[in-house]
Amino acid sequence: MKRKYLWMVRRAYRALRHPKLRHRGWWRKLTQPLFERRLWKPCRDTVAVGIAIGLFFGLIPLIPQSLFAAIAAMRVKANIPFAVAITWISNPLTNLPIWAAQLWLGNQVQGLLHLSPPEFAGTFEIPGVGVVNAATFLLGVLLSGLIAALLTFPAVHLFSAIMPHHLPRLPRRHRDAVVIVPPRGSGSSGN
Repeated sequence: MKRKYLWMVRRAYRALRHPKLRHRGWWRKLTQPLFERRLWKPCRDTVAVGIAIGLFFGLIPLIPQSLFAAIAAMRVKANIPFAVAITWISNPLTNLPIWAAQLWLGNQVQGLLHLSPPEFAGTFEIPGVGVVNAATFLLGVLLSGLIAALLTFPAVHLFSAIMPHHLPRLPRRHRDAVVIVPPRGSGSSGN
């Protein structure tokens, strides 16, 4: 699995640095933050943030979910491949059940807090479901994204605790760093 991940990352990295694109100034400016190597190497914290971002954008019904997840991961220094890959949790096969769960969640929260749907939000009719308010659906979308993103952190940290060799705490470069401590008695501590 690790080899497959590294193969996929190297291939994406090379495609982004293709010679036909590299000479264009706008492309270099846009992709410059993408080429930080630590954003592509998996470690516990960057993977957790990357998966949280990917889940949040994956549960929002937008077309360019992967692009938004990659930009957000780039901005907060999270693992970009995990952020982009997890957005594919919502695909044509899983969209309808996800949307139904988000609509149900929005209705439950709206009923629990005794909120009335705003007038300006449009309503639409879904065959077999009935009349649906857009604000209720949007509330369910945002809450499901937040809940999924927040549940990511304990899950990734538990996985890292159980299998530390698959998902290290820090990238190898930081983990293998040697710390030089001066011997006691040296220095200007006034001994």
